[in-house]
Amino acid sequence: MRTRFVTYGVLTVGALAFLFPFYYMVVGSLQTSPDPSIAGAFPHPSNLTLENYTAIDGRINMLRGLVNSGIFTGGVILGTIVFGVLAGYALAVLKWRGRSATFALVLLVQVIPFQLLMIPLYVMIARDYGLSDSYLGMILPFFINSTAVVIFRQYFLQLPRELFDAARIDGAGEFRLLWNVALPLVRPALLTAVLLTFIGPWNEFLWPFLITKDAAMQPLAVSLANFISTIAASTANPFGAMMAGAVVLAAPAVALFLIFQRYFTSNDLGSGVKG
Repeated sequence: MRTRFVTYGVLTVGALAFLFPFYYMVVGSLQTSPDPSIAGAFPHPSNLTLENYTAIDGRINMLRGLVNSGIFTGGVILGTIVFGVLAGYALAVLKWRGRSATFALVLLVQVIPFQLLMIPLYVMIARDYGLSDSYLGMILPFFINSTAVVIFRQYFLQLPRELFDAARIDGAGEFRLLWNVALPLVRPALLTAVLLTFIGPWNEFLWPFLITKDAAMQPLAVSLANFISTIAASTANPFGAMMAGAVVLAAPAVALFLIFQRYFTSNDLGSGVKG
């Protein structure tokens, strides 16, 4: 009992320490007069207001930014899931010459920072392909995610080979094996890939800004970055305005995690094998 009490106590302290910056960000966004001290974490009700959020909505088109972010992020997630599942399945289940070398290349891609590829990608997409000022130009560089390929490969490797052998004996093809046998067993991998993929493009502001200068097409992250860096300083409460911008950008990611976290469960992948 004493060990359990100590364990829960340490975990509680760690959770509070982790959550406190998010709490302070929300409280700071609601303050009428900024108070960056520790005491400001517990403001008086008379010092709370929604004017900082009103200032954002009055300076940028938040609804249009959310729609643009939804199109950009949704396109990236779609490509990541489709190609990640196909590539992960091929690297884990299928046997073909060069599979190990291909997987080594996938791992090698992960050590190359995206910033090193940004200028060549911009020249190729904006100048060669003429995709500037378009959603497709923003989506294509993130359409295939090597991290998702590795995640799906590792999950597919855990599936018992007997499940695939039994389905092949019954006449199932590879796509049917993937859809009816493999995918239902790797739901945690799907959710993990969705969350990891969502965070990247949702918070990405540099690449969309390079592709288009049209404010009507820029995702919310670009609009909020411009607001925080240039416009927030001219508001009545710059500190509160910047905190409000950070809350608006972080809220969808937090909400998505809270919705999906209940589905992160452990599967008994061997339960379908007899004996």
